[in-house]
Amino acid sequence: MQSSDQMNILETAERIVQEGPICDHCMGRQFAKLSTGLSNDQRGRSVKLSLVMDADRRSKEDNDDGFLKELAPSSQYARNVLKMKGKDEKCWVCLGLFEQLDEWAERAVAAIGDLEYSSFLVGTLVSGLLAENEEILWAESGTVHAEQLKSELNREVGKRIAAKTGKDVDLVQPDIVVTLDLTEGDVTLQIRSVYLFGRYRKLVRGIPQTRWPCRNCRGRGCEKCNFTGKQYPESVDELIREPVIQAAACKDTKFHGAGREDIDAKMLGTGRPFVVEAVAPAHRSFNVAEVERQINEGAAGKVEIEGLSFVSKDVIETIKTSKADKVYNLKVTFSDPVPEEILTSAIGQLVGAQINQRTPQRVSHRRADLVRKRQVHGMELIDLHDDHVMITVHCEGGLYVKELISGDEGRTVPSLTDLINIQATVLELDVVDVKL
Repeated sequence: MQSSDQMNILETAERIVQEGPICDHCMGRQFAKLSTGLSNDQRGRSVKLSLVMDADRRSKEDNDDGFLKELAPSSQYARNVLKMKGKDEKCWVCLGLFEQLDEWAERAVAAIGDLEYSSFLVGTLVSGLLAENEEILWAESGTVHAEQLKSELNREVGKRIAAKTGKDVDLVQPDIVVTLDLTEGDVTLQIRSVYLFGRYRKLVRGIPQTRWPCRNCRGRGCEKCNFTGKQYPESVDELIREPVIQAAACKDTKFHGAGREDIDAKMLGTGRPFVVEAVAPAHRSFNVAEVERQINEGAAGKVEIEGLSFVSKDVIETIKTSKADKVYNLKVTFSDPVPEEILTSAIGQLVGAQINQRTPQRVSHRRADLVRKRQVHGMELIDLHDDHVMITVHCEGGLYVKELISGDEGRTVPSLTDLINIQATVLELDVVDVKL
């Protein structure tokens, strides 16, 4: 006697074959979640064999010669159960897709070509017809243990790619994602970026951190930008990117900084942490020390970097979300002379104070109009001149130090201007430490 579970499987299988010719893979997929230690095609062959054997058992028990005739090779039922042959009897569910596994694997390997990688993953874009066929089968057969077509295709093509290339499948962080587009018959690649961490110093003023499209033409190119499409001729990003592009043979780079300094500010001292992302690289391993040397040589006198090293993607989030304290050197002038003791007293009052800053006027066009609360950890008058003073400020990340000095017409409270009752202005600003 057969168990009720066995009977349920066979009953489901009978309903499946009534829908039309079905290959071993697609039959096996309908019971994939029932653990048997078999591949889907092996499972499918076993189910089909069980169907034929069960039909033979029933015919003998019933002594029904008519039923045996229904199982004759010429009958539709037999053709649906037994292995299909001939062009007109390919699987109606996958349309013969599982007969093309080697072809898809070869296309994938050809698409990868000479790219450097150690791991990959296969994904599939299923056509509307295949998706519809699968939904019809599930609805008519009532199967509840099925695996999706694309899941098996990903696995089976992945096995073949691994065998051809010697590379590993990585389900979490593959170097390359191979996508099989069943509608177009194409293979596309998504190549994981390579990430390099370092610190940069910007030695001159007037250079932005990242590429700025021309405000007039928005990057299209016009007379105002000399048809470059850029607001500024160069940036820290661009001074770093070319040696990275050459080393990684990548399409482009993306620059991720731990905050940014003003265009008219220098970045000195220990430098600002950054990650440069090599997008769609053909090479994943290269001499970063040589890349660092080339960057420093090419950007000499403008930008210099140090500590370049390979890192993972999550370092970007770390440097972007960290509230790193900053240390600034400020060159400050006043609208009227200020006695040293008054200036020193005002500086002392700012140390440890909570600074309430409404978004400065100079950045209000690109920042939300909020009131931010920040703190000054330390502030010191370090040099006095006839026409200016030098002040060092150690503060919480996100504090606008120019407005801490000027007051921004009352939008920053307290400010140095407010405390001395004389207008103070920052002429020059240097960032000397980013305490990440």
